[in-house]
Amino acid sequence: MSYSAAGQGNDSSGKRRIRDLLSQPDNLVCADCSAPDPKWASANIGVFICLKCCGVHRSLGTHISKVLSVTLDEWSDDDVDSMIEIGGNASANSVYEAFIPDGVSKPGPDASPDQRMQFIRSKYEHQEFLKPSLRITSVKGSNSSSQEPHLEGMVEFIGLLKVTLKKGTNLAVRDMRSSDSYVLLTLGQQTAKSTVMKSNLNPVWNEELMLSVPRDCGSVKLQVFDYDTFSADDIMGEAGIDIQPLITSAMAFGDPEMFGDMQIGKWLKSRDNALIEDSIINITDGKVKQEVHIKLQNVESGELELELEWLRLDQ
Repeated sequence: MSYSAAGQGNDSSGKRRIRDLLSQPDNLVCADCSAPDPKWASANIGVFICLKCCGVHRSLGTHISKVLSVTLDEWSDDDVDSMIEIGGNASANSVYEAFIPDGVSKPGPDASPDQRMQFIRSKYEHQEFLKPSLRITSVKGSNSSSQEPHLEGMVEFIGLLKVTLKKGTNLAVRDMRSSDSYVLLTLGQQTAKSTVMKSNLNPVWNEELMLSVPRDCGSVKLQVFDYDTFSADDIMGEAGIDIQPLITSAMAFGDPEMFGDMQIGKWLKSRDNALIEDSIINITDGKVKQEVHIKLQNVESGELELELEWLRLDQ
């Protein structure tokens, strides 16, 4: 998921339309488990969902469910129009839950991960509750086996990681004299990609990328690429970002709004990581943030400056 500061003004009308739709009575609870106050949506399906169900939707793949945050993500005009056209939870459920067979119960807000996973996959991926004549696909022309999701059970998310990609310095040359650089973040099965900065070795992105953080997660893999139109994109360096210090510090302090500005943790520079200097974790204006300055690895040159922010599930 990405959010560009440059697009804030352009989507204000769309965000207003989505908020108006969310305020309708049937959209005040999750379409899949009836948990109150959903803050996520499946734009192509047309439903508002809670964070726990959001995790299942993401595991299905974007060819089935395109998940967006109501408050944090940038919405395209097509995404907004799709939600408005469908009309929200009641309209979508009248199709996707038209024929729930006896013996199948819709999960509640406190359902187990397995119960939630089984129902949502049956409802959207296998479309078991539709009239047979209404069985549809969520994307046109998608019959590639490579798009089938690999599922090994429900993923339990413990929070959200907002990565503000600030700027790059002295990035590697991969074209004649410059590079069309972009950043790719990977955490587990999730990826988030920045915009491409054309012909710029010192790009300033100031762009926000969002990742859901599963329990027992590893490091975030950061890669920089040069975009090529007619061939494979060239690698311009990589680095691992250890987010455990951020998670541990944030969990230890709980609600950061209860504290004043203060340092609460640190990720130390060492030979085993890409840090240029120690990375300090602070509570700033009621938010847990971490400044990260890294030297790209396995490349001749390049540095990146990032800001990490930990978001609790109830935000």
